[in-house]
Amino acid sequence: MSEALISPFIRRAWDSRVSVPWHIRERDLWDYELLYVKEGEVVVTVNHCTYEGIPGDVFLFKPRQKHSIRSVGAADIRQPHIHFDLLEQADSGGVPISFVPEEEMSPEQKQWFRTDRLSDGPIALPNHMRLKNPAAFEQMLFDLITEFQLKLPYHELQTKGQFIKLLTYLVREHHWSSIPQVSGHLPILLNIQQYLNHHSDCDVTLDALSSMFHISKYYLARLFRSAFGMSPIQYHQTVRLEKAKQLIQFTDMTMQSISERLGFANIHVFSRAFKNKEGVAPSHFRRKRS
Repeated sequence: MSEALISPFIRRAWDSRVSVPWHIRERDLWDYELLYVKEGEVVVTVNHCTYEGIPGDVFLFKPRQKHSIRSVGAADIRQPHIHFDLLEQADSGGVPISFVPEEEMSPEQKQWFRTDRLSDGPIALPNHMRLKNPAAFEQMLFDLITEFQLKLPYHELQTKGQFIKLLTYLVREHHWSSIPQVSGHLPILLNIQQYLNHHSDCDVTLDALSSMFHISKYYLARLFRSAFGMSPIQYHQTVRLEKAKQLIQFTDMTMQSISERLGFANIHVFSRAFKNKEGVAPSHFRRKRS
């Protein structure tokens, strides 16, 4: 399934707190559940595989996937979670949350199982992830839960967008963690990406990045391409030209002024770079807005 087709339905989003001892017996879900361990420790079994869950861990339970959860230790459990359909369906609003195994379901209930689209393909995710930066994920998760609980006007639209952002974060982290050399250098790569995002107004060289971040320029180029699909210089050029498109479309600045704002050597260099990327000259791009 193409990720462009995702249109989630958020069935439940809740910051759950439970006292120990706590246990959810083995069950099968009709939908998906994304569970985050905020406090306490748990043992989770999914299809006979056992995982230890500590704060900062994420579990993804998929449709028709047997799993159970139990607390470990003396600390109470805080486990914010989301139940969702990856694709909203006509009956999404009427399907409840399952707490029983498939063997105990009625024929009608068995028709509620969603197709699992997160086990294979470009957005496949494992059942257990130990996040490198749980704070970023946690903030997005609690923003979604707050929006779902408040139910402000158009909250369905807002929570769809928030969930897609959350899912993208997990897919990217899983992708990066599957490349050992990237996984070990992810903090510095994200710092370099942030630096490039914030310096769209000047030229950047590989030598300068190498010196600034204390890493061989050849190794840096290889790592960055593995993580982001392009070299640091290509990425920076893309950032600059996206900024240029915004200035062309939404301001009346001259091409000369835009070229200077973005640190190009001159307007000819700017025009050539823009045409190579967009296939048209900057002036033609501006005419398209009217």
